[in-house]
Amino acid sequence: MARKPKDPRAPADGGLPSREQILEFLNSAQAKAGKREIARAFNVKGGARIALKRVLAEMAEEGLLSGDKKDLRETGRLPPVTQIEITGRDRDGDLIGKPVIWEEEGPRPVVRLLIGTREGDAEIGAGDRVLARLARLPRGGDADYEATPIKKLPREKRRLLGIYREAKRGGGTVEPIDRKELKSWSIAPGDEGEAEDGDLVRFDLVRKGRFATPRAQVLECLGNPSDQRQISLIAIHAHGIPEDFPESVITQAENLDPPTMEGRTDLRNVPLLTIDPVDARDHDDAVYAEPDSDPRNEGGWIVIVAIADVAHYIRPHTKLDQEAQLRGNSVYFPDRVVPMLPEKISNDLCSLREGEERPCLAARMVFDKWGEKKNHTFLRAMMKSAAKLSYQEAQAAIDGRVSEKCAPLMEGALRPLWDAYGALAKARDKRGPLDLDLPERKIKLDAQGRVEQVITPERLDAHRLIEEMMIQANVAAAETLEEKKSPLVYRVHDAPSQEKLKGLRDFLETLDMKIPHAGALKPDAFNKVLAQAKDLPVPDLINEVILRSQSQAEYAPKNIGHFGLNLARYAHFTSPIRRYADLLVHRALVRALKLGEGGLTDEEIPRLTAIAKQISDTERRAMAAERETADRLIAAHLADRVGATFAARIAGVTRSGLFVKLKDTGADGYIPISSLGNDYYHHVEAAHALIGARSGEGYRLGDEVEVRLLEVIPSAGAMRFEMLTPGQRGHFTSFKSGGGKLPRAPRGGKPKGGGFRRRGR
Repeated sequence: MARKPKDPRAPADGGLPSREQILEFLNSAQAKAGKREIARAFNVKGGARIALKRVLAEMAEEGLLSGDKKDLRETGRLPPVTQIEITGRDRDGDLIGKPVIWEEEGPRPVVRLLIGTREGDAEIGAGDRVLARLARLPRGGDADYEATPIKKLPREKRRLLGIYREAKRGGGTVEPIDRKELKSWSIAPGDEGEAEDGDLVRFDLVRKGRFATPRAQVLECLGNPSDQRQISLIAIHAHGIPEDFPESVITQAENLDPPTMEGRTDLRNVPLLTIDPVDARDHDDAVYAEPDSDPRNEGGWIVIVAIADVAHYIRPHTKLDQEAQLRGNSVYFPDRVVPMLPEKISNDLCSLREGEERPCLAARMVFDKWGEKKNHTFLRAMMKSAAKLSYQEAQAAIDGRVSEKCAPLMEGALRPLWDAYGALAKARDKRGPLDLDLPERKIKLDAQGRVEQVITPERLDAHRLIEEMMIQANVAAAETLEEKKSPLVYRVHDAPSQEKLKGLRDFLETLDMKIPHAGALKPDAFNKVLAQAKDLPVPDLINEVILRSQSQAEYAPKNIGHFGLNLARYAHFTSPIRRYADLLVHRALVRALKLGEGGLTDEEIPRLTAIAKQISDTERRAMAAERETADRLIAAHLADRVGATFAARIAGVTRSGLFVKLKDTGADGYIPISSLGNDYYHHVEAAHALIGARSGEGYRLGDEVEVRLLEVIPSAGAMRFEMLTPGQRGHFTSFKSGGGKLPRAPRGGKPKGGGFRRRGR
């Protein structure tokens, strides 16, 4: 007779489970397990429970078990369901992370996250926290666990990052990198880990003792921005921007199939030009224009906008596609670019290089002599750029300073482009997009990565020409996809909210200006105010306030139009090298027009809403990171000029003080209200002003002032200034509030606080 197999949970001699059985049970448990669950699983009863308690205590003393009596686990082993923080990716491009909570000795285990096709999985990236189900992997591999995500958790409000400064006797301090939280933390000797002076570190706050002051403990070293001459490293890690491409993505980019002429229109003999900034590294758009020979369109123009065919190379659901979607867009810093696509694609295969054949998706548009579009078609084509020109070189040629390179292009390429733009400009002026005059500053660095100069590039017709032709191609893409009833991601820009409009109207009343209340508001209403402002002493102020009243543009599969451009439909089509939204539009066109392989897939369509939200978020992330990096660079540039005076303009007014922007560099700084002289200042929100209760003198958004630099924190890009210009009287007489009277100052005269110093020192 065959013997019945022994139950693996059968008690060992003495009625107790063996140590191996206890560990096996704990490791296979799907929830918390303690003494009670072990006793129940092994049918341990009565007096044997005391013996079990003794065995568990011995295992804990020997380091085999950790936790408490209600939650026991093998030492060094994670629970089956754990919170994981994503720290980066491995060489294959898989996301890797570490447990959020780890109270054991030694380094935290490495967890590889398995990303599936569930909605939301593709949005998980570095810096995110995920609740995941874990399975232990065999020892000796790159990861200790494999995890399947259950759900993505809300992001931390901010990652604890700072610059480590070494102390002579060990330990040191962490300097702030967030100017909203200008606080230094001390680090006890031994808690600095492997950090060296100047390193960017991620840290946690620990309190050793119930009433002890929290101190920082370094968790991870992220590099040294000074050594690498890459101050953008701070913003990259603070915002969780993916930096290096995984090996699997690089390998895929190096082994892509070259395009053929099959199914493509031949545009190789059309003299398409790329016109870009002098320092552009990639060229993803080219333009061409010629007079329309159709007698029914006398004076009309044919314009071709050719865009690199990124969809040929980046196919849905590949490693390259997943990486591009995760990044959402390229990020441009003064000291480097963090691209959306590997350099092999963005700077080579999809860069429309002069004289080299490149696959493209081209919009062929026909305009009448007034610049109104009559029709358009899209072509999947092969092109060869006739020339690579800078904005300045092309403009100089049109202005009569023709370079040797431009001379043979004048009649066949450059003049037709400018003549066609003349027609398009008429239609643009008739359409009346929002016409804000906001000069853009550019930081130039020297060989050491320091600020050499800050310039405001001249705005040329060459810039406007390319901009308008790109806008027309974007409109054509949206129109085509709507006509084909294809899903697409629009670029939408909502009209200003009623709340913001009320604030704007209240402010304009202080200048005896107004915008209409009735009817649907159009950009032209703002343009009329801007035109009036040119005759006032504060045109910059009006531009600034109108800009602040506008909504923020974003991506969405539901169309609400583009208010700023005054367009009913608009989609980004012209920069698929650096924006994932444009790649989606290319795929949609390929599918809708049956232009070959690489079109939008059925699996992508239901996810467009989630993808649109994600790439809107990555765009805002990029803007914040770029702005913060510029602030840090300029703060470092001015760090040795404490005590110097600067011409500035008031760029922000709050109840706690003034924000100023320096005229020569565009640097931002802060003046606490407590330092504004011997008066009590009221924040008059409608007038964007601080007004002294006793003197009636005050400061308003847009005022030109002189300030003195008092303090600089380069790592945070923060500067504190002192106001040298007296407040102006009679500046606010048109403000109507409470019968024209401001509240009296309280006894004591000045408000307290408002300082700009690091707290917690």
